Amino acid sequence: MKGSDKPLKGIKVLDLSRVLAGPYCSMMLGDLGADVIKVEKPGEGDETRAWGPPNAGGESAYYLCVNRNKRSITVDMKTPEGQEIIRKLAERSDVVLENYKVGTLQRLGLGYEDLKKINPRLIYCSITGFGQYGPYKDRPGYDFIIQGMGGIMSITGEPDGPPMKVGVAIVDITAGLFACSSILAALYHRERTGRGQYIDIALLDSVVAWLANVGSNYLISGELPKRYGNAHPNIVPYEPFKTKDGTYIAVGVGNDRQWQVFCKIIGLEELAKDPRFATNPQRVVNRKELIPIIAGKMLEKTSEEWLRELEKNKIPCGPINTLDRVFSDPQVQARQMVVEVPHPTAGSIKLVASPMKFSDTPCTVDRYPPLLGEHTEEVLSELGYSAEEIARLRKKGVI
Repeated sequence: MKGSDKPLKGIKVLDLSRVLAGPYCSMMLGDLGADVIKVEKPGEGDETRAWGPPNAGGESAYYLCVNRNKRSITVDMKTPEGQEIIRKLAERSDVVLENYKVGTLQRLGLGYEDLKKINPRLIYCSITGFGQYGPYKDRPGYDFIIQGMGGIMSITGEPDGPPMKVGVAIVDITAGLFACSSILAALYHRERTGRGQYIDIALLDSVVAWLANVGSNYLISGELPKRYGNAHPNIVPYEPFKTKDGTYIAVGVGNDRQWQVFCKIIGLEELAKDPRFATNPQRVVNRKELIPIIAGKMLEKTSEEWLRELEKNKIPCGPINTLDRVFSDPQVQARQMVVEVPHPTAGSIKLVASPMKFSDTPCTVDRYPPLLGEHTEEVLSELGYSAEEIARLRKKGVI
């Protein structure tokens, strides 16, 4: 398709971000058809290029996972010539995305107030740890630190264990998703009004919003949530159970009708009539008595045997897969969640595909994650720079 008929065809994104939250957002915009120009520091580039092993073709797997469907240019934004390049790009862009510390780009004359003077339709999105105002605004933002500050680690892990972070940088990913949604909304608003605007996304805000029902439980009850390990604070049983072959399966009994069926399947029909366990509120209150009974029963059959019975009776369940089993899962394969992409130095790389499925404008990988500065001359030529000017800028270290 090569961007010919995608939702964001014709939208130009100037991506000044690096590491994960910003690049994840701009990758989504690129998947949707936007022309994303990734600006990197000459000679170094995005920090994640060096965050290996593993590597492929000289690029880290970390960098490769969030930088497809972009063009890379190198610009030293601390130089007057580099700042002029950014201004020329911003003048032609629909979106600017950045995740520098608060005030950094303003000091370079590249803040929103500076760039909107040359492009009033510009949508300018900043992603920082704590936002553009407040007592923490000047602090650097790191996913792990903000998982702790935002409460996620206090509710993750075993009840008698230490606080635990989520296994992926979920705060960065969530902030990138919120940034992408905000940009799309701002583009729609601009279609109606002709006006661009500034978007302020904070990692801490994002993780607080991500608390969802657990945050609501606290705000409504005033009681601090506990860590439940893999269990659920409001639904029982809703956790993994070890089976006869030593593996685990996840079981989620979401209502009392399912509970009655589940009890029949596992041969404990008396539990469904026991007033301590007959309703979900009672099961939540009496989970300490109930879960060991179920756990003992689940050891009588293998995971495969239990899954077959539970699936047949429409009880929510699934295996606890390692990543090799995830990517070989027939459903994951049917959904084409892995895409193989030709790459100039790695030969071919496998990437996780976009989860966005469109009937008329499907997401495709039209550009492999670019090499550092691969498109510098191409983009500068589009801006009107001559070959001689480009050579001069390169010699001065501006690009």
